[in-house]
Amino acid sequence: MTTPTFSLGGDLTINRLGFGAMRLAMGTFDGPARAPENGIAVLRRAVELGVNHIDTAGFYGRGTVLANELIRTALTPYSADLVIATKVGPLRGPNGMPSEQATPDQLRGLVEADLRSLGLDRLDLVYLRVGGMTGPGGESIAERFAVLAELRAEGLIRHLGVSNVDNAQLAEARAIAPVAAVQNQHSEDMGLLAECEEAGIAYVPYFPLGGGRSPLDTERLGTVAARLGATTAQVRIASLLATSSSVLAIPGTGSLDHLEENLGAKDLGLSDEDLSDLRG
Repeated sequence: MTTPTFSLGGDLTINRLGFGAMRLAMGTFDGPARAPENGIAVLRRAVELGVNHIDTAGFYGRGTVLANELIRTALTPYSADLVIATKVGPLRGPNGMPSEQATPDQLRGLVEADLRSLGLDRLDLVYLRVGGMTGPGGESIAERFAVLAELRAEGLIRHLGVSNVDNAQLAEARAIAPVAAVQNQHSEDMGLLAECEEAGIAYVPYFPLGGGRSPLDTERLGTVAARLGATTAQVRIASLLATSSSVLAIPGTGSLDHLEENLGAKDLGLSDEDLSDLRG
């Protein structure tokens, strides 16, 4: 990782290796709640280890254990350099999964709820997350993004982002207001990443370690990990960061041991040989 920091929106310097808060409250969206004291300990240790970018959402939680409230409990008063990003748009359906989408009229309430739960007067970065549980594309986001642009103009939001979008949806958003970050599931969509690079927009892959959906112990990862005396998770994170200086990584965990492992990736130098082996 030759460039350890990124200028988010041109005025917030953050470390490119951050922390995703989804797993603080529960291991999976349909799993049981985790002990709040564990999440608080993980958050405090993350900041001690240099994390100054935390990605969260109001729908990250199970019962009374909510990621935003864990963040507020663990980290207030907030450090001046800490950047907290949140997402609005998804609503939990009858099965508890964030499978439904808020209407434009509901977005202000979701932003105001995040402000209250995090104990903030202004949110550093708010993503409009679209598409429910489906992939990007296929719908207009202009009306909903315009609502967030109005809240930004009112001073409730500093920077805007979009999540789970394709190039056309990103173009819609950029025609309304500046976009500081795109958060998509990591894929081979190098065209979207190239657009972000050119525009100075952060590209933030969610589920950087697979999200429990795909194993990491592939032959290529294992070969490089053995060569470097690292873990496959560390190699995966380091390889994401090596993709582009616009890429931010936000691996999440509810475990102190896994936190230490993940953040160790920032010190992992990948050679040209390593990168060649990883890319096949």
